[in-house]
Amino acid sequence: MPTALIAEDEPLLAQALQAELAGVWPALQVLRTVGDGASAVQSALELAPDVLFFDIRMPGLSGLEAALELAELWPPAHAPRQPFPAVVFVTAYDQYAVQAFEAQAMDYLLKPVQTARLQKTVSKLQLAHVKTAQPAPETIANTPQSPPTDPALEAALQQLRGLLEHSARASGVAGAPQAPTLQVLQASVGNQIHLVPVREVLVLEAADKYLRVLTAQREYLLRTALKDLLPQLDPQEFWQVHRGTVVRASAIAVVHRDEAGKLALTLRDRSDKLLVSRLYAHRFKAM
Repeated sequence: MPTALIAEDEPLLAQALQAELAGVWPALQVLRTVGDGASAVQSALELAPDVLFFDIRMPGLSGLEAALELAELWPPAHAPRQPFPAVVFVTAYDQYAVQAFEAQAMDYLLKPVQTARLQKTVSKLQLAHVKTAQPAPETIANTPQSPPTDPALEAALQQLRGLLEHSARASGVAGAPQAPTLQVLQASVGNQIHLVPVREVLVLEAADKYLRVLTAQREYLLRTALKDLLPQLDPQEFWQVHRGTVVRASAIAVVHRDEAGKLALTLRDRSDKLLVSRLYAHRFKAM
């Protein structure tokens, strides 16, 4: 029997969606309804449903952030676990959001949910559920160099990457003109302000309310959010490898892969070992 999790911070809308689903997909069992992004991630890991209905705007983590965190935490393919769930985002009408969903072939529902539109979504989900339930064909045994993969997870990661990129482009169009590429960072150290050339920066790492700036010789702390600084950096020079970590590409010495397929970076001029999230693992493929 197919199962689902609903994450919606407005109880009446959550009830309405569940009632609509009961009408168009009677076999679907809604395992739980939660009202915030963190609970959505926790419940999805606990219950492993087939379908996730995530409201885009929720307290704490947004629907997109919750989906990203879940993709990062989802057990590896060799674990006794079902494939990554299908994700359906629920949102009030937003031009950029709708364009992003359609461009990435990510399913979405507009509030208030219309029965006809929900029926189309359910038809796609039912077809996907049937395919997932069929036995997988025999494959060649995986090696340590090619760990087992979850096709549903890989597809979701590709779609989520596209949503993030589209969101960044939309913010640039809707907001103020982009700042020129940053040349110097100003870091307060006691009663002094140190000017740190960006060309010396190896790593930017979010830490609580601060941003750690690592050079080959020392560490600085900035009271600036990574998301505000990132658009001012050259994307060819600085690669995001985790939600809170950006690395200078030329500073990376070695990329390590463990038996589960997780990646970590070793830098040339520092002993730090930096984890790479699943979302950005596609950057590191042998040429």
